[in-house]
Amino acid sequence: MFDPTIFENLKVVFEGAVYDLDLDGQIVVVHRSDLIDLAAMSRSYMVRYRMKEGRSPAEIRLSAGLLDLAGEKLEWRNALPGCKLEIAFSLLLRNPVTACKNIQDILEQIWGAETTIVQTLSFRYGDDGSRCHNEIVVQFERKIGEGQVGDIPDLLEHTVRTLRQLEPYNMEE
Repeated sequence: MFDPTIFENLKVVFEGAVYDLDLDGQIVVVHRSDLIDLAAMSRSYMVRYRMKEGRSPAEIRLSAGLLDLAGEKLEWRNALPGCKLEIAFSLLLRNPVTACKNIQDILEQIWGAETTIVQTLSFRYGDDGSRCHNEIVVQFERKIGEGQVGDIPDLLEHTVRTLRQLEPYNMEE
C-alpha cells in the first residue's frame, strides 16, 4: 500500500483549506501548480489566490527536496524530513520608499517581528521608478511537518488579513 509523504499530506491539507475559503466566497483561487522536478528529485506545490474583490494575490509555496523525501522514505536514523514553506504577496506600488516601510510594519504586526520578511522591488527599464512591482515573501526558518497541520487555518487567516491590509497599497495597472 502507498504511504504518502509529509509533502503529500501537507499539500492535501493546504489545498483543501484554500479551496474551502474559495467555496465560502472569501477568496478566489486564480492558479495552482503541482510539480515534480526529475532533475533535482524534488517536489513543489503552489496555490495563488486573491480576495474576492481584490487585485493583490497571495501565493502559498510548499516544497520538499531529495534529502527530505529520501530521508523519510528510507527512514534514515538522523533524518529530519519536512517541507519548506513560503508565503508570497505581489503588489504594484506607487511611491515605494514610503510604501515599503509601511508594508514591512504591517507584515511584522501580522506575522511577528521574528519572521523573515523579504521585499523585492523591480521596475521596467526606462520607467521613472515611481511605480514598481513589490514581491513580499514571508519566509519560515524551519521546515514544517505533519505536526503543524493544526496551524494551517491560522496561517491562511493571516494571509487573508495580510491581503486585506495590503490592498490599499496596490495601484491599478
